[in-house]
Amino acid sequence: MKFQIVKGKSATQPFFWRIVASNGQTLAVSENYAAKASAKSAVESVIKNAGGAKIEDLT
Repeated sequence: MKFQIVKGKSATQPFFWRIVASNGQTLAVSENYAAKASAKSAVESVIKNAGGAKIEDLT
């Protein structure tokens, strides 16, 4: 699994990140960010904090 920081087509907020599985399937996509540094910071936050996240079943 890997995180990718991507530059999209938006003129005002062109950067976003996605999580991609080892088979190439996209698992998650973020919101858009105006700065590449903001997208990278968000990725670092997810990596740091996601390990302790709980699953919440809302079905």
